Amino acid sequence: MCGICGRTKDPDGRAATAMAAAMVHRGPDDKGLYVDPESGVALGARRLSIIDVEGGHQPLSNEDGTVWAVLNGEIYNHPALRRHLQARGHRLATGCDTEVLVHLYEDYGDALVHALEGMFAFAVWDSSRGRLLVGRDRFGEKPLFYAERAGELAFASELTALLAGEPGLDELDPVAVDEFFVFGYVRGARAMVQGVRQLPPAHLLVWERESRKVAVEPYWRTPVHSANGPIGRRDLVDEMEHLLESSVRSRLLSDVPLGVFLSGGVDSALVAALAARSSSVPIKTFTVGYEEGAVNETEGARRTALLLGAEHQELILSGKDAARRAVAVLSALDQPIADQALVP
Repeated sequence: MCGICGRTKDPDGRAATAMAAAMVHRGPDDKGLYVDPESGVALGARRLSIIDVEGGHQPLSNEDGTVWAVLNGEIYNHPALRRHLQARGHRLATGCDTEVLVHLYEDYGDALVHALEGMFAFAVWDSSRGRLLVGRDRFGEKPLFYAERAGELAFASELTALLAGEPGLDELDPVAVDEFFVFGYVRGARAMVQGVRQLPPAHLLVWERESRKVAVEPYWRTPVHSANGPIGRRDLVDEMEHLLESSVRSRLLSDVPLGVFLSGGVDSALVAALAARSSSVPIKTFTVGYEEGAVNETEGARRTALLLGAEHQELILSGKDAARRAVAVLSALDQPIADQALVP
């Protein structure tokens, strides 16, 4: 989990620095700032180092420093994209997945998103065209908040961070508050604060220096039916297995240790089994259990881990543990959500 931010009018980088400082918890390993000396556009990043731990400092640029990028998330197919870009003559200076963004943008512009497999929110600044491109993954796994005022744009991975760099946004949106009490969450592109929006999943945002205008457009929509007609049950099962296995395998790519959350249920057990099948060493599994209440899946998780030959770890929470941490957990929420499971 990383944090990204930026502002189109921030010549001293003060706003981006303040926004990044509010997201230390998202990226404790590294911080970075880039300010375009001509336009005053600033990009900031907090990094949790997963890929190319030493060389993946953000913001990151192309060879001549005309295109800069920041990324929150992970591009799972970046090794294949690197090979593709190198074959086209690009020189990649790092092993970081963020770097593929600047070179894909050079070759394909906004259409770069169609090459990406992953969970992401990113920003690409094209200094030669005076153009800022911001994108969010297809299902909105990674958050992105933005505010547009007087022709200028500010954005951040968290609402709290955005407010740290964009003072004056301090009024609650009554419609968003109403939606929370009706649905238990804030729907669509709204945010709890007036003047702030969320970039919807599978959308791109473009800000241009010349026009000082923001345009938001979708780049993908969920398919509503198969283009090939009816598919048999066996084919569906085989395709599902292939997709799940390839998805899990791609997520095992990491330069730091990783593990699998194992609840004892079907979903996590399936993911753990596929991870174990794809791993050359025993996987690490982690389960949280509870001293109190009727819901406790530690025994089932333990049995699954044993069958998979996993290195298994358990954390048992008491009622006092949950009560002590609840305030901090709720305080860290940018947008309230009425799901009691978020506390444990």
